[in-house]
Amino acid sequence: MYKIEKLQIRHQEKVLVDISFTIENAFALVGQSGSGKSLTLKAILGMLPKELDVILEVESPEALVRGKTVSLVPQNPFTSLSPLTKIIDQFMIEEEQAAKFMAYVELDRNLLFRYPSELSGGQLQRVVIAMALSSQPRLLLLDEPTTALDSRTKEAILRLIKKLQGEMGYKILFVTHDIDATRLLCDKIAILKEGKIIEEGSVEEILEDPKTEYAKTLISSNFKYRRKRS
Repeated sequence: MYKIEKLQIRHQEKVLVDISFTIENAFALVGQSGSGKSLTLKAILGMLPKELDVILEVESPEALVRGKTVSLVPQNPFTSLSPLTKIIDQFMIEEEQAAKFMAYVELDRNLLFRYPSELSGGQLQRVVIAMALSSQPRLLLLDEPTTALDSRTKEAILRLIKKLQGEMGYKILFVTHDIDATRLLCDKIAILKEGKIIEEGSVEEILEDPKTEYAKTLISSNFKYRRKRS
């Protein structure tokens, strides 16, 4: 369990984020652009610029150490991998170990010797998941990992992450604006608005009976988008 007792991010006198939450299994932070989702992830990873003041208090049996106990699956696999470097050379482990993690995400080891441009979007996302898992993290951070994918591939990727969670035992923090996607992955959810959590509960509770107008709007906009795409 990761209990974020306090996360506060300030820029001079302005408070950008002021939240607390607990990741018991798979937890989602949902909000529109500018709500503080990316700032939260970067704070956990220790990647915020020095001009921001950060307070991060964590009650956890495991420290938050990037690349050891914590790994990130980024939003866009097309930009997170070097286009001029073969996949194998972007892993930080030996070939046999890389092939093992490629198998975990249901990819053939032969893809290790290809360039990113030779893989599909779904394959690339599986590659970055394999890379994130190769450090065997206790906590997996997901930064809108299916934004660049079609709906069928998105569902397959989220189901894969959930399946691997059962096998590897990591906790999940899923940051997204796609509130409906949390159904496939998370048990708890918090709605983030302007750096504050305004609603929190089980995924079923929030999606079926949201209490705030903001949450209702997020759910409604997701439904309209899916209907338009279908």
